Parts: sequence; C-alpha cells; structure tokens
Amino acid sequence: MVVIKDYDRFLSKRSKARKPSAIRALQPLIALPGMISLGGGLPHPSTFPILDMSFTLTNGDSLTISENEMRRALQYSNTSGLPDLIEWLKQLQIEEHKPKYDFDICIGNGSQDVLSKAFEMLLNEGDSILIEKPAYTGALAFLRPMNLTFVDIETDGNGIIPEKLEEALKNWDESKPRPKAIYTVPIAGNPTGVGVSLERKKRIYELAQEYDFIILEDDPYYYLQFSEQRIPSYFSMDVDGRVLRFDSFSKILSSGIRIGWVSGPKPLVNRIVLHTQAGNLHASGLSQTFALCILRRWGVFGFMEHAKKTAAFYKNKRDIFIESAEKYLNGLAEWNVPTAGMFIWLKLLGIDDSETLIKKKAIEKKVLMVPGFEFFPNNDVTPYVRASYSTATKEEIDEALKRLASLLKDAIASKSQ
Repeated sequence: MVVIKDYDRFLSKRSKARKPSAIRALQPLIALPGMISLGGGLPHPSTFPILDMSFTLTNGDSLTISENEMRRALQYSNTSGLPDLIEWLKQLQIEEHKPKYDFDICIGNGSQDVLSKAFEMLLNEGDSILIEKPAYTGALAFLRPMNLTFVDIETDGNGIIPEKLEEALKNWDESKPRPKAIYTVPIAGNPTGVGVSLERKKRIYELAQEYDFIILEDDPYYYLQFSEQRIPSYFSMDVDGRVLRFDSFSKILSSGIRIGWVSGPKPLVNRIVLHTQAGNLHASGLSQTFALCILRRWGVFGFMEHAKKTAAFYKNKRDIFIESAEKYLNGLAEWNVPTAGMFIWLKLLGIDDSETLIKKKAIEKKVLMVPGFEFFPNNDVTPYVRASYSTATKEEIDEALKRLASLLKDAIASKSQ
C-alpha cells in the first residue's frame, strides 16, 4: 500500500494553472455569524419572484420548500454544493462504501459534468488513457477532441478482463508516457449491461497500485443492480487515494434534475472545484434543494428502499426483453443477460458491420437502436448494437425485436445470393 500524498504528477498542465476565484472564495464566508458582505455580487433575494414551492411524491407525500430554503436555493452558493446536501451525500457514501480515508465531494450538473472536468484535470493533449472496449459514448464524445491515444482493453460478459489490462501495461512502449488513468463503467456497463465481479475489481485495483494510475469509476447504475447483494465499488476498496467515483441521481430521482457528484481524494476533488469556479460556478441551487427535500424525508434507508424498487422495475423490463429476444433472435444474435441497468449488447450474427442496418434499415422499419461502432474508442467495425429496454412497453419490445429479426433474415439472405 502506497498512499498518494502528491498528486502533481497526475495533473494536466491546464489543471495545474487553475487558481481559486477571488470572488468564489468569499462564498463560504458569507454565512459566518456577524459577517457583513460588501464583496460578492449577489443579487438581492427580494427581487426574486418565487416565494416557496410545494410538490407531491408518487406515494402521496406532500413536501414544501420553505421561504428561507427557497431564498437560499435561488441564490449563488458554494461551488462544491449546498453544505446540507454535501453532508447527506457523505453519509450515503459512508453507509454504502465505507471509504478508507477522509474524502471530499463536489456536486455537478449531472455526473457527466464532474466527469468531464476530471478528464480535463488529468489529461494533456496527446496523452494515453486506458479505457474499456466498448465504452460509454458520452465520455468518448468529450475525450475524442482531446487528441488522446485510446488504449482500449477487451471486455467479456464479466466486464474488463484483468489479464488484457495487465498485458497492455506490461508491454508498454517506454518511449511514451504511461497512462495516468483508466475510465470504466463497472456496473451495467454502458453499452454492455454487464458488471465487473469483485474478484476482477480487486485485481484491477492491484494493477492500478502496481502501475500507478487513477481509476475513474463512472457508476450511475450502481443502485440498479439486480442481485440482492451489490458488487462493492472500487471506491470501497481504495486505500491509496487513487479512485475518483462518479454517482448520479439521474436513474434514481430524475434525469432532468441534473444532479451528480464526484467523491474522492481531496486534492483531486479540489481541482474539479476550481474548474467549476471558472466554468458554471455551481450546480443548480433549486435542483439541489429539491433533491435535498426528498432525501431528508426518506433518509438513507428510504433512499435505499426506493433504489431497490427502481432496480426491481428494470429487472422486470430486462426479463421482458430477454423473453422476446429468445423468441425472435435465437440463431440471429447473441447476448449476455444484463446484471443491472437498462441496456443490452447484441451481437448480430452474419453481420460484419451493424451501422447501415441500424442507422438506415432499422429506422425505415421504425426501430431505434445504437450501432456498436459508436461505443468503440478506436472506431472499430463491429456487428454489435446497443438496445435499451427502459421505456418501451412489453408489446413495443416484442414488436421491435420481431422487426429486427426480419431485417436480419433479409440481410443474411441477400449476402448469400
């Protein structure tokens, strides 16, 4: 075990150049008793036209954001997030992950906000990054313009293959700088829907220690695991301070609320805070207050119960999809049964490249899916396609896979002619 004390070697040139905002630095001081602020340019709350807000939960509970809470929600606030929400999230992380060190949190406008800032913090143009293959296309959209070398690591039905990761690191061309980070969606991998086992996670963490890189654990589907026991996180096993964990309320509370957060070593989280100071100042105060109001009512136990019900909902949707897939796609496609989340990764048999079939012919048949090449860091030609079972009804899923089967049969028949 080597606890990281100096993170300077991991930081990009741009991140190292960031300095605290003189005005943003005043924000936490405003709330001190007796403080008279003539510093920040805060608008006077009496000019805001909203007094309070009430809303109803699906279980019938009515909640109200009071006048005082609304005044705070509508005003500029701390860059890292509302202190009460930060405290609630810290308690959640302690209860669920039992981190081994004192960590910090920064709330963002969805987890992709803080994730993209972490990428910018760690990577210079021309750097290499370890990344699973296939990978989340939203992350790739941010990374591709950075002119990086993608060191893509093979995956299977259990996620990243540690032996493939070790092979890439052992055979590294020492004339090039080694990767400083690996990016992974370890639970319900997007697009694959599969999770990395605890044994594999332990080995991958050991490799991170041996080869000294940061693990970027993008885990928005963590609470949507279908098994009774959730697979522990990298964050829970981190003893060195080399894991940045990204969580999101998008799949549990609301995607439109745009609340996600990063947890991890204070020096790294602080760099993300500095980026936020210079970018969007802080996540929406109204969204944070809205979420906090619900979370206070629930408590950590109530949140876990809601997450459990949400996971059960998606497990049922998965089962519906698998039933229709077995009815129509046997012999035409292969797949691993998802262990969490809302996606399934289909390998179309007899198809070399799924792009035309999915982007043209499937659309003509009124079926939307995402062709697999979008998820490959180095733009591989692939027979894979990602399907989501999250919102379609049982009847719609059945009809969509029936149409897909028809397209596959036609495509295979035309190739044999």
